[in-house]
Amino acid sequence: MSQTSAEHEPVPADLDSVLPVVVDNVAVARLYGEPLFSMPRDLYIPPDALEVFLEAFEGPLDLLLYLIRKQNFNILDIPMAGVTRQYLSYVDEIRQRNLELAAEYLLMAAMLIEIKSRMLLPPKRLAEGEEAEDPRAELVRRLLEYEQIKLASLQLNAIPQHGRDFLQAQVYIEQSLQPRFPDVALDELQSAWRDILKRANLVQHHRISREELSVREHMSIVLKHLQDRKFVEFEHLFDPSLGTPVLVVTFIALLELAKESLIEITQAEAFAPIYVRLAYTPH
Repeated sequence: MSQTSAEHEPVPADLDSVLPVVVDNVAVARLYGEPLFSMPRDLYIPPDALEVFLEAFEGPLDLLLYLIRKQNFNILDIPMAGVTRQYLSYVDEIRQRNLELAAEYLLMAAMLIEIKSRMLLPPKRLAEGEEAEDPRAELVRRLLEYEQIKLASLQLNAIPQHGRDFLQAQVYIEQSLQPRFPDVALDELQSAWRDILKRANLVQHHRISREELSVREHMSIVLKHLQDRKFVEFEHLFDPSLGTPVLVVTFIALLELAKESLIEITQAEAFAPIYVRLAYTPH
């Protein structure tokens, strides 16, 4: 009998244990996006992976205050036996997980046991009229102080804090490259005007005549003179040879233009020359 060229592999008897268990074509989980139809047999779960902390305490006093308030004990008359028993059970629990964390809790446990033992002893004889000292007095004082500080911290924490509850609004404004000159004081303008009148009187001949002058017309003359120029000195807008009436009307025209915000009268600094220019209108 000739041997077969291909040998069949043995089929395991527990074939069902090898194939994935599918219930209604629904996977029990997904791993990296792939469906998982059964829990892997070699899955390792660390001992602390499923550990749940029901309560978190900031220290021994916090735990002790929690045990007292939870059971509505009178903090001025603490039942040391029941509180000590509950406290020690919690300390035994954390000793198995974190020995360093349990160190300060063990110190409080020793204090509770000492207070409990002192309460079992007969009180010392005192003079008449004196009351025996309660072994729990120091512990009660510390608990009351801690509770006051804790309540105060909770009230402070309820106040909105910058960076946690709100952020400070910040607005960045680009500074304009257009220089801003200080406003001209009224006395500076008056002084410049008086200087122009003095020079006009020096070159003007005495003559009597009547002339009608238009403020609007001189406003147009000033605007035309300022066109295509960045700055014009205040004195250059006046021609003393035209006489005082023309100078007065020109000055009134300048004031009207400034009032209507058609021109700007600027000065770089005190006692500096006064300049006039067309009002800048941003587009």
